[in-house]
Order: sequence, then C-alpha cells, then structure tokens
Amino acid sequence: MLNFSIARLPRIEFGSGVFDKLPDIVAGYGSNILLVTGAHSYNTIPGWQSFLSALTLRSIGYSHCTVADEPSPALIDDTVRAYSGHSFDVVVGIGGGSALDAAKAIAGLLKVQRSVMDYLEGVGPELPYEGPAVPLIAVPTTAGTGSEATKNAVLSVQGEQGFKKSFRHEKLVAEYAIVDPELLSGCPPNVIAANGMDALTQLLESYVSLKSNAFTDALAVSGLHAAREALIPLYRHSVQQNVQPDEKIVQCREKMAYAALLSGITLAQVGLGSVHGLASPLGAFYPIPHGVVCGTLVASATAININSMQGREPGNKALAKYAQAAGILCQKHFHDEASAHAALIQLLSEWTQQLELPRLSHYGLKAAALDTVVANSRGSSMKTNPIVLQDSEIRQLLLERL
Repeated sequence: MLNFSIARLPRIEFGSGVFDKLPDIVAGYGSNILLVTGAHSYNTIPGWQSFLSALTLRSIGYSHCTVADEPSPALIDDTVRAYSGHSFDVVVGIGGGSALDAAKAIAGLLKVQRSVMDYLEGVGPELPYEGPAVPLIAVPTTAGTGSEATKNAVLSVQGEQGFKKSFRHEKLVAEYAIVDPELLSGCPPNVIAANGMDALTQLLESYVSLKSNAFTDALAVSGLHAAREALIPLYRHSVQQNVQPDEKIVQCREKMAYAALLSGITLAQVGLGSVHGLASPLGAFYPIPHGVVCGTLVASATAININSMQGREPGNKALAKYAQAAGILCQKHFHDEASAHAALIQLLSEWTQQLELPRLSHYGLKAAALDTVVANSRGSSMKTNPIVLQDSEIRQLLLERL
C-alpha cells in the first residue's frame, strides 16, 4: 500500500530573499554562465541589477538570451547553434514556465549538438537521450507550472499542423530550484490567474492520478490548502492600482509559490489528467495560454470525470479523493460524497469566473474543430486520468467551455 518510487528532484532553496543566494550558488559551478530569461519580465525582478553586479564582483561572465513566447523547437535549435562555440559551466533559467522549459532544453543540448526534434516525444525519431547536460539552475518568477521541479521541457509549434510535446529526461532536472516568492511581485493579474489555476489543476489532477501514492498525496493536499488560502486574495490585490502589499499578501505570494512548486513535484512523479491531455492540442492549434486552458477547463473536466466514474466505475477510489479535495478547497465537512462533489464543481466554476478566465471560443476554437482536438488529446497526461474518457465525454467537456 505504501510502495512508491520517487524520481530525482532539484535541491530546493525556498523563501523570501533566497534569490540573493544565486550569485554564490552560480560561482560554485564556474565563471561562465548562460542566462535564459523571459523577453521583458527580468527587468522587473526585484534585485535583478544587484544580481548582475554580484556576478561582476565575482568575475563571472555571462551571455544572455531571452524567450518571448512558449518555446519552439526552432528557438531551441537556433539558440544551441548560436552558442555552440561557448563552454558554459551552468545555465541559469529565470522566468515563467516558458523560460524555464527553454533553459532546460538548451542546457540538455549545448554539449550534445543535436536537434531537439530528435528527442521530442511523439515527434521524429525519439532517440534515447544520453546527455551530458550542462548543469541547470531554475528560478521561477511566476507561480504556476512548477517547471523548476520537473524533467520535461514543453515545446510548441503552433498552427494547423502544430504540436505541443515534451523533451523529457531525468538528466534535464535542475541542480537547484531557487524559489523566492518576492519574485512574484511583478506578475500582472492575468498571469496570476492563469498560472494559479494551472498549479491548482496540477495538484488536483496528480491527487486523483492513476499513479498517485501516499508520498505525492501528502504534497498535493498541502498544496491544495495553500492555493485555497492564497490564490483569490492574491488575484484581487493584483487588480488594485498602486496598493502596497500588506503582510497577508506577502504570505499569499509565499503560499502560491509553495503550491506551484509542489504541483511541479507531484506532476513529475505521478502524471496529470484530462485537462492537461487537452492542453496539448489546444495550445498547439490555437494561441491559448497554457494556464488559461487549465483554468477554463478544470471545473468541467472534474464534473465529467466524476459523472463517468459514477456511471461506469462507482468503486473508483478517485471519487473519494475528489470528495476529500472538496473538503479542503471548500473548507467544509460534507456528510456524503454527492454533496462534496457538487460543491467542488461549483467552487471551481466560481473561481474560473472570479479570475475572469476566457472561454475557448475567445481564441478561435469552433464546434466544428472539436473532433480534431479530441483525436489529438490522448497523450501521456490522459493516460493517468482516473478513468478512460470516451470521445463523446471529452467532446462534451470542451463544449461546456466553448
């Protein structure tokens, strides 16, 4: 009952102000580094200029490349090619999930000098990755993807023939995850909303995953408690203009950074579910931010999962887990599972509305294209959904948020 296997994790430095440790940690690897950041957000990071000055003080040279959107295989290959003559001691990724995923892939290929297409799951030859990878330090500036704790770099090609696939290997796991909640201070409301719902969805899906275990369940429960207390207050504060954060908001940042980190750990160990199964084709075919997909679908996906299990697998243990999640998120004791399930679905729907997450049609998805999305949704995440959903059920899930 307590058997489980846990894959490698980074060394984690968590807490307000731990960003200040980064120069010394970098110095432990050498004097030549590659910085990979978002295109603009790094300028708003508290302590960014102090960090660069600290590198200079330690005689650490750096090159700097930026990631404007969700990274593509072409971006990774071009970056690796551009720096092929360099010998970096460490790659430092600073930013949201896109920047960290790009840093992960770049670090994995700088010494290998092959196209990332050779290693992407479900695309090309899927060669076994043998490394070596350049050591990676991951510094998240958003609270959502948990990429700092995972072994996969998600890469996208958008359009009619697009795809969203992972370059995945344990050698890509960061050596360090530096998680400083103060770095969330520059996040705009839409980023807080989308990323927060991504973290929440990852915690909920990993909690009911077919591969879930006692170890990951404990982390998921802790993360759900933190997200419940922090996400909505943090979002409400972010939409206010020129209001200085009080101690409660500082704590909310800490809790959301914690929840996102735990969501990355749990997804890396036990997988996800139908929301992330659908996020792959939706993000490939349409310009829908990943967190928006999660936030707009999680209530409907939860309802479909529960209804399907009640109809076909009434003994499925995930039904009890959904009820337990309801107790955590609703902060209420329920006398029966049916009431708990209804309250959970209602709460998730209310959060979707409060966080102003748009419907899928906002990004161009039409009813005529649903079958194509459904046909491309059965990747690795769908395989750990607590029940195998029928095509008609997946289609209904999408239709409810069209």
